[in-house]
Amino acid sequence: MLLRRRYAFTLAAGVAGAIAAGLLTPDLSFGQQRQPRPNATATQKPAGGGTSDTSPDAGTSTLPEGIDEKQSYLPVVVPDFETVRKKDIAERDKVITTQKSLLENRYDLRDDASDLPMSAGRKKVQQGVRVKLPDGVTWDDLAAMSPAEIKEQDAWPQGFRPLPHVKHATGGMVIRKEHIKAIQEAEHRSLDRFDVEFDLPEHLLPEFPPPIFLTNRPDLGDVSQGQVVTIKNFHELFLGKLTPFQLEGLRLLLTPFPQQQFNATGDRKVDEASLGISCFDCHTNGHTNASFHLNPDTRPQELRFRLDTPSLRGMFNQRIHGSKRSLRSVEDFTEFEQRSAYFDGDQVTAAKKGIHAPDRATSIAPMAQFQNMLDFPPAPKLDIYGKLDSEQASESERRGQELFFGKARCAECHPAPHYLDNLMHDLHVERFFEPKMVNGHFDHPAGPMKTMTLRGIKDSPPYLHDGRLLTLDDTVEFFNLIQGLKLNKQEKADLVAFLKTL
Repeated sequence: MLLRRRYAFTLAAGVAGAIAAGLLTPDLSFGQQRQPRPNATATQKPAGGGTSDTSPDAGTSTLPEGIDEKQSYLPVVVPDFETVRKKDIAERDKVITTQKSLLENRYDLRDDASDLPMSAGRKKVQQGVRVKLPDGVTWDDLAAMSPAEIKEQDAWPQGFRPLPHVKHATGGMVIRKEHIKAIQEAEHRSLDRFDVEFDLPEHLLPEFPPPIFLTNRPDLGDVSQGQVVTIKNFHELFLGKLTPFQLEGLRLLLTPFPQQQFNATGDRKVDEASLGISCFDCHTNGHTNASFHLNPDTRPQELRFRLDTPSLRGMFNQRIHGSKRSLRSVEDFTEFEQRSAYFDGDQVTAAKKGIHAPDRATSIAPMAQFQNMLDFPPAPKLDIYGKLDSEQASESERRGQELFFGKARCAECHPAPHYLDNLMHDLHVERFFEPKMVNGHFDHPAGPMKTMTLRGIKDSPPYLHDGRLLTLDDTVEFFNLIQGLKLNKQEKADLVAFLKTL
């Protein structure tokens, strides 16, 4: 610990001296993109594609001009809080407008709900393909082309490219408006950032609040009783349903701890100094409220990708955790989140903001135990093997199931009964487009990603790790191209129908 303090002090002093000497310019927003040093040798990528031959490392990198390849740590020296706050507030409308324009250009954002309700019946599942096609191109045209042809003709739909964070240079957790309001009313704690706001429309998100189903008491149905579970009401709602150990785990999951943007320091992105954020501020009621941040595991900043909050339902049957980290237990994941991921994967800044280092036996174990009790929502059309009960399923749903386990090859990564394989897979989406900078994010290849369960999938929009797919219809179109399935219109509709039964 002493060595860490000395290192942090020396680093801060060195940077401060460089600023004073005019060699470096301090960032006006914590975590924003830094320009490369004058002597940096980062390979540059010209506008026309390819790599520049002016660098001694030509051909070894695909990063465009302006990205500092040696960036690992976040900025250590920042201006005072009021300077940052005023600048962020002044830029807020422009940031939000830029993201809104991107979304409107990529997607049809209309409210078009189907007749199918989500598990609690508070919201209906959205329907239809929302990704917009390039002018003069149809889905059949794309399906008939090879990945190389789509890439050469720049015909890949923009909505199938990685979705950037609303303020990618800064990143951090951006909480859904409904949850911000609920926590403000219940706990008088603000999760409202002064620099950004949530970008996707409410009708395209999971129902709020989501229901809670417990593996130890399936007879109870939704134990949340239609409420957002908070530190104020959890004891009343779960008394007599959980053991003391499980209640303690739930209490800790609802307890706010310091996080990169929500803390008591001048680096925060909320008006008032804050205790922090809780696990269930993103995983509302043990599910998801679709809040997002940037993955902590990638550097430099421009290459980090938007990460949509996954559901915690069915954790009892998952063997790897984290989109990229492949951690081998929920206990490992819980510990990593508190020690590093909460601080964008940068433990250097964590001590300053108030890192919470939970004890494995008394904190992590009960938190993990409660997470492992979160069950999937009921799926009345499925039998004990996770397949359709033929007497209850429609003809379209039965055809969809046959496609899922056959021609569409979905089951190779999502086998029944829990519809996941506990592996990581690389879709190689980069086959279809040239990477480029989009709103501060360089949409480079993502590499292997964890397979997510499809049980209860109708409750968890938007889809894919970054939420770029707004509906299940979008998801089927995406994988039809990625896998080269050549599904026809009826087959796509049948596959969506089956997914809605899971």
